[in-house]
Amino acid sequence: MQFEVWAPQAGRVTLQCDGVTRALERDPERAGWWWGEAEARDGSRYGFALDDGPVLPDPRSRRQPDGPDGLSAVVEHERYAWRVPWQGRPLPGAVLYELHVGTYTPEGTLDAAAARLGHLAELGVTHVELMPLTPFPGTHGWGYEGVSLWAVHEPYGGPEALKRFVDRAHELGLGVVLDVVHNHFGPSGNYLPVFGPYLTDTHHTPWGAAVNLDAPGSDEVRAFLTGSALAWLRDYRLDGLRLDAVHALVDTRALHFLEELSTAVDALAAEVERPLFLVAESDLNDPRLITARGEGGLGLHAQWNDDFHHALHTVLTGEAQGYYADFARASLGGLAKTLTGGYFHDGSYSSFRERHHGRALDRNRVAGHRLLGYSQTHDQVGNRAQGDRLSALLSPGLLACAATLVLTAPFTPMLFMGEEWAAGTPWQFFTDHTDPELADAVRRGRRREFAAHGWKEEDVPDPQDPATRDRSCLDWSEPEREPHARMLDWYRRLLALRHEQPDLTDPDLADTKVAYDEERRWLAFRRGDVLVAVNLAREPAELPLGVPHARVLAAWEPVETPGADGVVRLPGESGVVLLQE
Repeated sequence: MQFEVWAPQAGRVTLQCDGVTRALERDPERAGWWWGEAEARDGSRYGFALDDGPVLPDPRSRRQPDGPDGLSAVVEHERYAWRVPWQGRPLPGAVLYELHVGTYTPEGTLDAAAARLGHLAELGVTHVELMPLTPFPGTHGWGYEGVSLWAVHEPYGGPEALKRFVDRAHELGLGVVLDVVHNHFGPSGNYLPVFGPYLTDTHHTPWGAAVNLDAPGSDEVRAFLTGSALAWLRDYRLDGLRLDAVHALVDTRALHFLEELSTAVDALAAEVERPLFLVAESDLNDPRLITARGEGGLGLHAQWNDDFHHALHTVLTGEAQGYYADFARASLGGLAKTLTGGYFHDGSYSSFRERHHGRALDRNRVAGHRLLGYSQTHDQVGNRAQGDRLSALLSPGLLACAATLVLTAPFTPMLFMGEEWAAGTPWQFFTDHTDPELADAVRRGRRREFAAHGWKEEDVPDPQDPATRDRSCLDWSEPEREPHARMLDWYRRLLALRHEQPDLTDPDLADTKVAYDEERRWLAFRRGDVLVAVNLAREPAELPLGVPHARVLAAWEPVETPGADGVVRLPGESGVVLLQE
């Protein structure tokens, strides 16, 4: 078997494989690369030593059986016998479900999560979006401090378990999306800087030195990131990738890394003959991210739309702190703006940033499905001091209104695990750092962050306490009892309508027409023949929407068919979906 590694600054590189050490040779055709052959098989342990240094794991390791600090293991992907032929599921018309493997079940493994996928197929989602799976020290964590970008966290089950998970998902007709982190590497167990200039001091990020996308040596770093992305899609038959915080990818080159990546993914999709897509997390409000490359964009297929979340969150909760301030002032008008234009900050002044922010979408060039809409995500729940979900803040009626808006809006909907039954469990920030100094620094930093906002130290959960993770696990007895069962039925009904009514998956943002009454706290919008209305006030409301005799498709509380006057009489804190044929 051939082994290779990029180590441009090394004077000597040796390979240790199954206890046997041998020197590698410089590759005459690729500067900085070393290669050699050794007898190995699936599971063989190996690592590289540079000059007189210790044996380290392979930067392109496919498996880390003993964690980030241990030796790498050979993975022969072709040994796995895929059970399910899979033609893929495209992004248009999709409904995503964000899932953290470590808390989706108490067991916290891929196999345990796979056993619960039937619930998602019955719910009506189309794709499972897994939070990051790359190895990190310890057992439990969010996954955003991972290293070994080609490997699967061993406590979750390793590479074979991921393949079994994907096979089971595909068997149920579900696509699988993986969250990948290219903007930084974890602080513990990361040996990449020993091998080469994977980081650069040319730019700085919230995590320190930036990933090297444009300084000397960046060609190989970009190839490293692109190669890992393609490996997930090819070797594990994934359907898409979610790219974490792309606004932190600092790249001054004429050909931006994201354009290079989207080109490579589109080429792989053509090769494997199934749709593949990239979804970016970005706070830039820059439509070039999701504009086709042929039209001057970067060619990503979609992005998270935090503006819709913020507008929805503020009208539901009344919260107005931090970046919520502008949205709270705009209230229902801000929510209406996102429903028709995608972005709220489209060149407008952002008081949080103290500058103008964003750029308007061209609704004739950018389809609505390229924006993901949601009321909750791992960030928006877990980054609260106590990890409280909307179910801890709102009445069942307002939760139903949130679901109504998310699942009928002109965006690709995304749910956060457990929201479909108004889970009573929190989802808190938890870590399992094995380095005591790092663990203490994270604990103190978390508490210091919230102390600045008035929180008492004892009220902020200790990320390193195993109980913090345990509290965050879903309680699978909840969906079978009230009030959770009723909420689950509402989500199922709305998702069924989304699949039944073509107007609800129409990608034309410009076709969405919105009306609202700020004082009476109701909002309605029309998409083709489908009309959606929510009443956020406690009192009943009469909505003069001009839809005589419209048929009620779904209602949280009983709603009469509108009469000849076309007025919709809606109970307090409730939502309705009607059809005006």
